[in-house]
Amino acid sequence: MSDGGTSRAGAFERGEARKTAERLSYLSGFGNEHSSEAMPGALPEGRNSPQRAPLGLYAEQLSGTAFTEPRAHNRRSWLYRIRPSAAHPAFTRAADNGGLRTAPFTDVAPDPNRLRWNPPPEPPPGTDFLAGLWTLGGNGDATQRTGMAVHLYHADASMERVFSDADGELLIVPERGGLLLRTEFGLLHVEPGHVALIPRGVRFRVELLEATARGYVCENYGSPFRLPDLGPIGANGLANARDFLAPVAAYEDVEGPVEVVNKFCGNLWTATYDHSPLDVVAWHGTHVPYAYDLRRFNVIGTISYDHPDPSIFTVLTSPSDTPGLAGVDFVVFAPRWLVGENTFRPPYFHRNVMSEYMGLIEGAYDAKAEGFVPGGGSLHNMMSAHGPDRETFDRASAAELKPQKVDDGLAFMFETRWPVTLTPQAATAGHLQQRYDDVWQGLERHFRPLH
Repeated sequence: MSDGGTSRAGAFERGEARKTAERLSYLSGFGNEHSSEAMPGALPEGRNSPQRAPLGLYAEQLSGTAFTEPRAHNRRSWLYRIRPSAAHPAFTRAADNGGLRTAPFTDVAPDPNRLRWNPPPEPPPGTDFLAGLWTLGGNGDATQRTGMAVHLYHADASMERVFSDADGELLIVPERGGLLLRTEFGLLHVEPGHVALIPRGVRFRVELLEATARGYVCENYGSPFRLPDLGPIGANGLANARDFLAPVAAYEDVEGPVEVVNKFCGNLWTATYDHSPLDVVAWHGTHVPYAYDLRRFNVIGTISYDHPDPSIFTVLTSPSDTPGLAGVDFVVFAPRWLVGENTFRPPYFHRNVMSEYMGLIEGAYDAKAEGFVPGGGSLHNMMSAHGPDRETFDRASAAELKPQKVDDGLAFMFETRWPVTLTPQAATAGHLQQRYDDVWQGLERHFRPLH
């Protein structure tokens, strides 16, 4: 902040936001048909669009999927608001997109090398969540609703404007600093160790609960995230639907200029409304934001031998047109016990048809001894050979195999069917580690022929 008065005002606002966040209540259940009203009688009974909506509100449907998609996958919500979304002036192109980029990514050739970044540099004073978004890369084509993008954010100011993304849904993974998200549906509070899912097209504002906030964002252009099928695991395990929290209705009745920014086909467009668009008094439906505590993930693992494939750590998946092949999976390496007998317990060496971007929320990751730190990230594109570094391999190969609790770190992965192509800013970033390959140097020859 530029001066003491501004800093004190910012601290007061953060304190008020913190108090608000700590008082919130929620609805529970991923994919449920939720309903909520901030004022009794605001939800119509027996129909979605009555001739005259209750309390003089406007009825409006927000569709996250095509009308005719199967009922199990259909996402839509009905909103009852003070002004209809149609009541706004024309949008104009923003002067620039800042550090935000969108697929298709064609400026840099896809890179088969293992890559790793340190945390991003500190933001300029006054940087809000939107201005602090910085795109590392991605794949697919946002205009065709395929693929994904990896972004990082680093902010030191709360948003006064309102943002929505027509290109995809946003999975926000805080690494430093709590966030209060004011959405059309109500408020969500997420801290490091939690995630927030903002559906395509939902308007929201991000308020900081500490002096700075930093984290990761997966922008999913494809089919909406859903819970993965469990198959032979059965009816329970992994992420429990009831642990996903949806907001209760909370509206802003604000008359006056409000900047609204819309991301559309890769560009930012802006308009100044004469009212707040976060004016939904009641709603019901399935196209809703969520918050989720990653430490509630029910880890499934071996109780005999070998290290299972990392697919067992999938929290959410965006299916593609090929069964079992995700446009993007969100995977978390949550606290767990390792008990495998006669087993190399860290992640094994592998080459994968999927591409993996990994980030670290806190602590350390059990396959890397050093260099992979909270706020940083690594990219292993399809078929690039990777696995534990030399120090981890040596230690794990000689370790006494007794039950071991892994609870000193929280890592995650965005795994995607296509290579992640870098943006020029990521390919030339000052925080790109130049000697990442060195972590595998010194892996000695141990082969001893029998004859």
